[in-house]
Amino acid sequence: MGERRAREDRRRAREFEVFVAGAAGRLLHAATLLTGEPSGSAPAAQELLVAALSRTYADWDRLRGEDPYEHTRQEIALRFAHTARRYRRPRGGMLAGLPPRERLMLVLRLYEGVAEEQVAASLGLPVERVRTLCTRAMAQVLSGGAGSVTVGDADGDPDADRSQVAEADAAGGVVSLVVSRMTAGLRHRGAGAGDRAGRGPEEAA
Repeated sequence: MGERRAREDRRRAREFEVFVAGAAGRLLHAATLLTGEPSGSAPAAQELLVAALSRTYADWDRLRGEDPYEHTRQEIALRFAHTARRYRRPRGGMLAGLPPRERLMLVLRLYEGVAEEQVAASLGLPVERVRTLCTRAMAQVLSGGAGSVTVGDADGDPDADRSQVAEADAAGGVVSLVVSRMTAGLRHRGAGAGDRAGRGPEEAA
């Protein structure tokens, strides 16, 4: 029984490591856009990502075909919404000029391409509220009130290329941190461990 459990733990750790290696870069970029930090210097975004990935690892065997990327992205969004007050002060990042709630809508809708209905359902908001916040965010972006606000890919932009390299390096560090934390500790706590208490989005979302 103990050997079987050990094999399952090793299998789960390997699968999770492969997922993190492939997804951490984009997830970290999304988290960095949310926290409003500069690319390559985003400790709050890394903390947000590590916490979300920890939840995904704990839920790994219960995903049952669910996309782990979508699961982690939703976890990031919920954690950000729940702690949005921390990110009100501008930090010099791409979307730092936007309030946190508008930043969240813009990242989910435009960068991640999540449908309005799905955003509303995941955050417990009316669709009309999501649409209003996204429209408000876009108006501020178009008026130049959000700083450097390129949310999608920026082909041919040297600054964007350097930013992507910095984020890739940071993502590599996140991979190492997450995998070591998961394999060393979380797998021994059981898949049921978690911290979902008090997880509802606060008013800022």
